[in-house]
Amino acid sequence: MAARILDGKQVADEIREEIKREVMEWVAEGNPPPCLTAILVGDDPASEVYVRNKHRACQQAGILGRVERLPRDTSQYQLLDQICKLNEDSSVHGILVQLPLPMVADPRARIDTRLILDAIDPAKDVDAFSPVNVGLISQDRPRFLPCTPHGIVRLLARYQIQTAGRHAVVLGRSDIVGKPMAMMLASKDGACGPAYANATVTLAHSRSADLPDIVREAHILVAAVGKPEMVRGSWVAPEAVVIDVGINRVGERLVGDVAFDEVSQVASAITPVPGGVGPLTIAMLLKNTLEAAKQSHARVKAS
Repeated sequence: MAARILDGKQVADEIREEIKREVMEWVAEGNPPPCLTAILVGDDPASEVYVRNKHRACQQAGILGRVERLPRDTSQYQLLDQICKLNEDSSVHGILVQLPLPMVADPRARIDTRLILDAIDPAKDVDAFSPVNVGLISQDRPRFLPCTPHGIVRLLARYQIQTAGRHAVVLGRSDIVGKPMAMMLASKDGACGPAYANATVTLAHSRSADLPDIVREAHILVAAVGKPEMVRGSWVAPEAVVIDVGINRVGERLVGDVAFDEVSQVASAITPVPGGVGPLTIAMLLKNTLEAAKQSHARVKAS
């Protein structure tokens, strides 16, 4: 029996409508609209598309979306200076630096991505990349949740796929998806309540020994390893829930980290690529921006 398709686009559309209503209520109370500023260095076509999509999503939700465009040859000092200005601008509630930053031939002129991300004020770090915000997640008291893992938890909750007491395998150990996903699934009380946390979590990766056997133990699999169609049907236990975070171009096709045609015949539920996890990431970015605006307002009132 073919797996149930978990429609991330539909869920993201529902969440974005909810955020739009929240923003309207927030502004109607006399508050300034939330403001998200993206910094785009260079003219990478894929980055241009991502920033344009985020800007459009902001407009549709009633959030001010600004883009600071910097030339490809921007120095690390100049980029840090721009971030400093945005940190000090009280009208800006969220800051994101679009990755990847341009690579240049001269290693002396290369920008240290980690240094740049660390420079963003944690109170405006709506991507939740700051070590301060990651540390808060690890202690079950998050300021913001990272957008892709948060979107996955919301997707599971909308489809009433509980994680409590189940074995979740997270395949991939990136700072953006894999590690925070593992922390969130193992937390005591997640964004959607304890039923969508409290999992027993295995964090695996491409160098894990006996990887197919590890994956086969999963009741819930989150594949975020960045290798096209790596997870085969024989790797997946019958009735497992499979969340495919990967998006890879193979010739003219976009494919995930999971061999969809094979795995969908084994799993009980699966996300498609595209149209699965991707749309939820932007929805959670909007949610974090609204939350940042509310937290900023609360700090001002308390001071």
